[in-house]
Amino acid sequence: MHAVAFLQDIALVMIIAGLTTVIFHRLRQPVVLGYILAGFIIGPHTPPFPLVNDKHTIEVMSELGVIMLMFGLGLHFSLKDLAKVGPTAFVAASLEILTMLAAGYGLGRLFGWSKLDSLFLGAILSISSTTIIIKALQDLGMTREGFAKLIFGILIVEDILAIAMLALLSGIATTGQLAVTDVVTTMGRLAVFLAVVLVAGLLVVPRVLRYIDRFKNGEVLLIASLGVCFGVSLVAARMGYSVALGAFLAGAIVAEARERGKIDRVVEPVRDMFSAIFFVAIGMMIEPALLITYAVPILVITAVVIVGKIITCAVGTFITGHPPKTALRVGMGVSQIGEFSFIIASLGLSLGVISKFLYPIAVAVSAITTLLTPFLIKNSDRFGDWLGRVAPDRLRRYVSSYGQRVGDPTKRKKPPVLPAEVKRMLRRWGVMTGLNVLLITGIFIAAPFVALRGEQWIPRVFPEWSGGVRSLVWLAATAAALPLIVVTVQKLRAGSMLLAEIYTEPSLAIGASKHTTGDPVIVSRTLFTFGNVLLGLWLVLLSIAVLPPWPVALSSLVLLGLLVAWRWRAFTRLYARGQAALEETLQDTASDADHDEQEASPPVLPGLFNAQILSVDIKPGSPVAGKMIVQIELRTATGASAVAIDRPDVPSIINPGPYEELLSGDKVILLGRPEQLEAARKLLEGEPA
Repeated sequence: MHAVAFLQDIALVMIIAGLTTVIFHRLRQPVVLGYILAGFIIGPHTPPFPLVNDKHTIEVMSELGVIMLMFGLGLHFSLKDLAKVGPTAFVAASLEILTMLAAGYGLGRLFGWSKLDSLFLGAILSISSTTIIIKALQDLGMTREGFAKLIFGILIVEDILAIAMLALLSGIATTGQLAVTDVVTTMGRLAVFLAVVLVAGLLVVPRVLRYIDRFKNGEVLLIASLGVCFGVSLVAARMGYSVALGAFLAGAIVAEARERGKIDRVVEPVRDMFSAIFFVAIGMMIEPALLITYAVPILVITAVVIVGKIITCAVGTFITGHPPKTALRVGMGVSQIGEFSFIIASLGLSLGVISKFLYPIAVAVSAITTLLTPFLIKNSDRFGDWLGRVAPDRLRRYVSSYGQRVGDPTKRKKPPVLPAEVKRMLRRWGVMTGLNVLLITGIFIAAPFVALRGEQWIPRVFPEWSGGVRSLVWLAATAAALPLIVVTVQKLRAGSMLLAEIYTEPSLAIGASKHTTGDPVIVSRTLFTFGNVLLGLWLVLLSIAVLPPWPVALSSLVLLGLLVAWRWRAFTRLYARGQAALEETLQDTASDADHDEQEASPPVLPGLFNAQILSVDIKPGSPVAGKMIVQIELRTATGASAVAIDRPDVPSIINPGPYEELLSGDKVILLGRPEQLEAARKLLEGEPA
């Protein structure tokens, strides 16, 4: 009897899906919309009586659809392609997730929802649906286009980051704190899992498939390929990861075999069948009554998802050097949520920390954005042309100038080859910036623990509108991190200048695009702004556990901003003293051999009999304050060299490099002939030459 009921459900699903697919095909619309409509028609919430006997069976089969779709994605997206789009995918996905987390949290608080409801809403909105996007691109015949590969890369990075997000949300929901150790452990296990699966798979699977192909039998090749697909998916599930991730890895491994084309042809019919059931299952979850009850939140959240994802992914893609048209197509291609959002909502419900209305809202937003996805992808070029016509001239010039100076990374034959000095500067900048961000993160992670103890020890003397002890702890944490934040902003400025020089100055980067000549200022400012946005979003997310009510937070930020403007240099000197003390400690622990080698090194610039020395002070308001030596072209414009910089309260910088930043209050020691020193003095003091 169960077999007959199961057959009846499958027959009903396939018949209704087939009819709607024919209609949508005749109307020249994406068939995925027909599948969702079919699910809505036969779903338990639409007709007066249920048409499907066993909804659970349909859901299980829809999971097979997810596996087959991800396996097909892996077949069309080799590991080499992933390596090419990796930097763009990471930047765009990181910006998207951070922005949507912050936007979702703020939106939930605006609706009056609890902090955990708002936090889970942000997580739900941050991950796009891989399966929905793949199907939409397949229906439109765009899977092999350049922007589609960028989209696939972003989706893969999202799935990997989502694993860390689940561990983080579990820790916050159960303990009320950031479970950083759990996240680190999870990501470490994930890295080991990926490495083992890829290495073992690449060593074994292509050779086995090559042997099987000798039989010249498509059935045998199909079964063997599906065995690899479901086997790796099972291993991923047993390790606690998404089956979708395992299926993608299986497809990427199989794609490295020479029989990739044959496998794709025999797998395609199976993939289409189960993917149809997946989208029918999504349509079955749509509740018309819920759409009416929560109509306003659903519409607002849907608008935030579409606009937020389009902007963040387009900006992230554009920042990394891709043309505006490609960036917009990427942004409009990922502007929805899907299956991973359901997983996050289910986690919150299972832990009992979120309200029951959040899951059906996620389903409704997913359904609406899924319906809009094919139209957004199909009309992205038309929308881009419209934007080009209505955009201000200044914005159009900026976009064109930035694109010409950075160049399209997909057209570079090889990455830039950097001189040793530039590599050293990049390495030092990366280490110091990363260390600063880690210290800032540590301060804000400790804040909830302090707030929890404070609420236990300090009597409730603060009014409710102020946020109580948590507001006080947030203010103290922000003030403690302020010197690190100020210096990190300075590091971001210096790093942006350095990267701009690398990609716009052929003398610094061998192998750069032929279009990368010209003024690097526009590139530097863009990267600097982008870095500050990421830093700000990260600070907001770190502060969620102790964030005060927005009037208190806003007024506190204004006061802290005034403090920064007043004591900016003091914060810089405080950080510089700490950095100098750390470097001095490390230098004291160096080996005697290194010390002897430094003692025996030859003096700098020997034999300059006609050279003289001049000291020039960098006064407040000087046009060179805050700029690097290479940016003001000191040696090129004057012929003089900066041999030392005396900085207040810190050790002197001997023989500064070209990327050393000049600060107000510095005393620059110059070496050169008299006429060169006079030209350098005028340059540093801002006098006309």
